[in-house]
Amino acid sequence: MKGNPKLIATLNDLLADELTAINQYMVHSEMAHNWGYEKLHQHFEKRAIDEMKHAETLIGRILFLEGTPTVSKYNKMSIGADVPKQLAGDRGLEMGAVKSYNEAIILAGEVKDYATREILEKILKDEDRHIDQIEELQDQIQQMSLQIFLSIQV
Repeated sequence: MKGNPKLIATLNDLLADELTAINQYMVHSEMAHNWGYEKLHQHFEKRAIDEMKHAETLIGRILFLEGTPTVSKYNKMSIGADVPKQLAGDRGLEMGAVKSYNEAIILAGEVKDYATREILEKILKDEDRHIDQIEELQDQIQQMSLQIFLSIQV
């Protein structure tokens, strides 16, 4: 099924966001592992896997719409030198993703591609959940101090 060229380009932009997120989260995951924060390592790793599933879904949709997935484009990553900076960078990444998905959902509706819109809405819910999880960790750091927070991540 031949898809709308503007929508396919937008899907490729979203794919770049997801590929960037995968890499950022994997680096943060391995940093946490290296520091001995196993729970945090698993948290970042799970989020990276979620983003991999989003990338897979976008690639599948782009191919279905007879487009070519661009898997070589990445956006700027924000690798944090410590856990609070990691979480701040991750939150910024997710906030950008939410904005982009909302805009893509509007475009999908405008070009009357409701199946793509539904796919994007599902991914958007995951991105909202990611923001909530990040903010939960940031709140824990604020409420219990960084040292206590990190001590329970071992």
